[in-house]
Amino acid sequence: MRSFFLAIEGPIGVGKTTLARLLQPRFTARLLLEAFEENPFLSDFYGDRARYAFQTQMFFLLSRYRQQQEVSRPTANGPLIGDYTFSKDALFARLNLEGDELEMYERLYSVLAERVVPPDLVIYLQADVDALMARIAARDRPYERKMDRDYIARVAAAYERHFSNVTSTSLLTIDTNDLNYVRDASALAFVEGKVRKALGIGAYQQSLPQLDEVGKAQLASAPAKRARSTPQGEVVGKFLAANEAMGRLGALLGEDGGERSEAQVSQLRDVLDEALERLSSLAAAIHTD
Repeated sequence: MRSFFLAIEGPIGVGKTTLARLLQPRFTARLLLEAFEENPFLSDFYGDRARYAFQTQMFFLLSRYRQQQEVSRPTANGPLIGDYTFSKDALFARLNLEGDELEMYERLYSVLAERVVPPDLVIYLQADVDALMARIAARDRPYERKMDRDYIARVAAAYERHFSNVTSTSLLTIDTNDLNYVRDASALAFVEGKVRKALGIGAYQQSLPQLDEVGKAQLASAPAKRARSTPQGEVVGKFLAANEAMGRLGALLGEDGGERSEAQVSQLRDVLDEALERLSSLAAAIHTD
């Protein structure tokens, strides 16, 4: 697979990091994840934005720049998927800073931005404010528990304005309000297909299992009516869906073998249920128990 730099963007809580992690194995890519937890001012900022905005923003600017410089040639070692763009820093600065602080920030940002490699493709994830607030609550980060709904609405609006004017890079916009790529393998496959088309790298094709001589004989002797009962394309689709679910199950089982949390057990159970459901659907399509 050819190299590329893909960045995923969108407002707080939209699911950028989750999608980056889900796409990473599908493209055999490296990950560039924003180290937001390193910012010592972030918790204070959400408690008093006016007081801590400048410190928070300057730390983010320098931290993000340093991280970007570590991958100054991001595609040299294969595909790279990030969960943010460097330009998001200025977007938040213009929301949170004003006057001399904003002027000082923009002078520094303009110098640093010239040295940052832009992505080949940006995925802009959209969601309405209700969906964003629900997702923020679900991930339950301590400093986000009192998240201001009005602030999230302003952030979402700022992203809309920003991406309505983007012309310097390829942009793929995806509405995630009704798209659950965490639990629905077909939704994730849909996103992957969009990404591959936008990057011009072709569709992913899962190799089909090879039949042994017995299997070939059984297939040849199967009644013609049964073979025609389910369209071949539908059978292949069910096989790919089952294979994807099994792949997700394998990935979860391959994680740290220590004691799992209740959330991890619940996720494992959900993925197992999905895998069984898809295998059952495949079995019905090919008329086997």
